[in-house]
Amino acid sequence: MSLRESPFPNAFVEGLHAVGWGLIFPCFWFLDRLIAGCISISLERRLRREAECYLHPLKVVFGSALFLVLFVISTPFALLGFMLWAPLQAARRPFSYREHVPTVAMENRNARWEETGKLSFGFVTANLCLLPDGIARFNNLGQTQRRAAVIGHIIVQGVTRPHICIFVDSPSSCGTLTPSSSLLPQAATSSYGAVESVAVGQTEGVEPDGDVASVTSSDDPGGLKQHPQPSLPNCNQNSIQQAHPPRALRTLLNDSDVSMEVSSLFPSSVDVVCLQEVFDKRAALKLMRTLGPLYGHVIYDVGVYACYPVGTCSSFKFFNSGLFLASRYPVMEAQFRCFPNGCGEDALAAKGLLCVKVDIGLQKGEKRMVGYINCTHLHAPEGDGEIRFEQLNMLTKWISEFQTMTKRDNEMVMFDVLCGDFNFDNCSPDDRLEQSHSVFEEYRDPCRAGAGQEKPWVIGTLLEQPTLYHEDVATLENLQRTLENEEQRRHFISPPVPLRGVPLDYPEPGQPWVGRRIDYLLYRETSASSHCTTEVEEFTYVTQLAGLTDHIPVSFRLNVTLDSEEM
Repeated sequence: MSLRESPFPNAFVEGLHAVGWGLIFPCFWFLDRLIAGCISISLERRLRREAECYLHPLKVVFGSALFLVLFVISTPFALLGFMLWAPLQAARRPFSYREHVPTVAMENRNARWEETGKLSFGFVTANLCLLPDGIARFNNLGQTQRRAAVIGHIIVQGVTRPHICIFVDSPSSCGTLTPSSSLLPQAATSSYGAVESVAVGQTEGVEPDGDVASVTSSDDPGGLKQHPQPSLPNCNQNSIQQAHPPRALRTLLNDSDVSMEVSSLFPSSVDVVCLQEVFDKRAALKLMRTLGPLYGHVIYDVGVYACYPVGTCSSFKFFNSGLFLASRYPVMEAQFRCFPNGCGEDALAAKGLLCVKVDIGLQKGEKRMVGYINCTHLHAPEGDGEIRFEQLNMLTKWISEFQTMTKRDNEMVMFDVLCGDFNFDNCSPDDRLEQSHSVFEEYRDPCRAGAGQEKPWVIGTLLEQPTLYHEDVATLENLQRTLENEEQRRHFISPPVPLRGVPLDYPEPGQPWVGRRIDYLLYRETSASSHCTTEVEEFTYVTQLAGLTDHIPVSFRLNVTLDSEEM
């Protein structure tokens, strides 16, 4: 059964909602611009120093005065719109859905599954920090609308590239092979890491829309420069490049479970993209319009608004959950549940769990193949482990209820994935309570050796916000090199959180420095068909969003093998 696209039961209610939001939005936008004009990110401050620009204080004074006046003028209209908008939230389904006819081709790795008896599914999760611009600047990230437009095209460019397997007989037989020296599209390296460093090269080959055209316009702060594309390396020459081994297309380390790499491009043929902190509605629409023609099925604007629970005034939700999902497989069922125990500033957002059931489009005998994806974003403030622990209890219960309600006898479950920003790591003493939760007994974490212990190859995913635009992490290739170097990355990845009043001794002797890995990709085998065996083919840290977010996107590919009896 196909989902209804509109979150409202009929066009009349949807129209009233649009009118209400239309009255609110100008006031909201003026306030956002007022805050954004007063807060500069570190990159903008550096560019002003380099340009010796001394007019910024005048711009702040006059801009603030203008937007303050406009905010005051628009406030009565916003209050009128709020009186219309708020009651309608009771009739709103907590997500919007858009189905597109795919017009961008992506490789299908399961075309020969009947011959091989194997299927392959790729997933990626990323926290994008797409808050309203004024709030995003507190995280040292600005230009939310431009970042959203560029990020969407970067994802399309990465996942639609060819799947290339490279075998090298001898390390000395050719020069260094990286995306920048291959036939793959690449990013120009610019000094403006926030947007412009990726806007030109990474959107090549993608038809730009009006939003992307604004990113590459000549009046962008910092300016854009088109850099020449490096030529393909000569495999017969032995140059100084050989001092640096291949990175993006090589496996860094194998263990008994996982093959891992740090890649400057998104993996090819990703089937499901799960995003967090897509709080801004206009940013969500940009991502939907960019990813929709590729994936075909997008769930966005996920979460509840206004008073929650409905009919109470105990908690008012100013923002949705920030969750966003794009799938190449049709969505059969979807459900969102909001965590009721948020507190402090986190309670202003409707954080929760999005559960989705998809139709893989394949059939074995009388059995239809389906999959489950569960995406979440847990409570953020440090020291609130009890809240996150209770949210983990809730999400495991909600996942079980959703799957019990939607499973059918004529279906084969091929995958069950839980992903998102958990806001705790597996190395901080302050996160010991969450590290021991039973969710890690139900779902397998490819990066985890045990409670409080990571596997040796694991890399933290939370970047230090003050250094987001340092040259070592501001471009995709520099960030890639930094993540591969343990001594270097410890300067840019957030360190573990100690217990209050207890000195931190990290890492333990003989253990690698990992840092805070708060972005998770988990999978469960017990809910999959008894005739299937699931294993992780590869795990990837992606640096293609360098300068665009304060998290490292992560991806894995699951290989599902059907038993010979089933074949």
